[in-house]
Amino acid sequence: MAKDQEIDPSTGPNHVAVIMDGNGRWAQARGKPRLFGHHAGAKRVREIVEACPPNGVKYLTIFAFSTENWKRTQTEVAGLMSLFRRYIEKEAKALLKNGVRVRFIGDRMKLDDKLVSLMDELELLTSTNDEIHLTIAINYGGRDEVARATKRLAHEVAAGRLDPKDVDAETLAKFLDTYVLPDPDLVIRTSGEARISNFLLWQSAYSEYEFVDTLWPDFTAEEFGKLVGKFGARDRRFGAVKA
Repeated sequence: MAKDQEIDPSTGPNHVAVIMDGNGRWAQARGKPRLFGHHAGAKRVREIVEACPPNGVKYLTIFAFSTENWKRTQTEVAGLMSLFRRYIEKEAKALLKNGVRVRFIGDRMKLDDKLVSLMDELELLTSTNDEIHLTIAINYGGRDEVARATKRLAHEVAAGRLDPKDVDAETLAKFLDTYVLPDPDLVIRTSGEARISNFLLWQSAYSEYEFVDTLWPDFTAEEFGKLVGKFGARDRRFGAVKA
């Protein structure tokens, strides 16, 4: 996007979340194994991250692996875990140089120690960056997140550090994986599927949605910019009625 076409940050989305769907179908359409599509999709992530600043997007959250994705074949799951490790190792320097702060959300207990260690290191390495906030959801599910948050809240109540009568939606939100992030303004799902697949259920209560037919490996920065540009025309009332 040319500089004179940059999105006005006062009307554009501050936080965009993306369900990166269609890698497997993209590969199969080319006679390749599904992992070929996942590798192509990983390369697309860098382009979309780089497209955020000129489009006025400060926060980008991407859905990399859901709590339900463990149901896939062992070969695909193992390949994805290897891909995540390689992505972190390969992209760390570029992310740091480009001012990207990286966070990971999801339950890390089921992930292998090497991957968790790399995730921790990348979060620490980029912790002072503020150009773009990239959040990667791995072994993440919206219901699981709320359940884990509720469990942590219950422990605080049981320990006497929190009075049950003080518990409200704002209190629970402080126990979510995303407690330091603003709610997404816009959620994009690629590949033609029109469902949210257990992604940011709490946070996206008033998000705007865009479901596009493009498979994730074909989703370009130009298409991303067009969707961000459309956002300013939306009438967001958050349950209220304008006079």
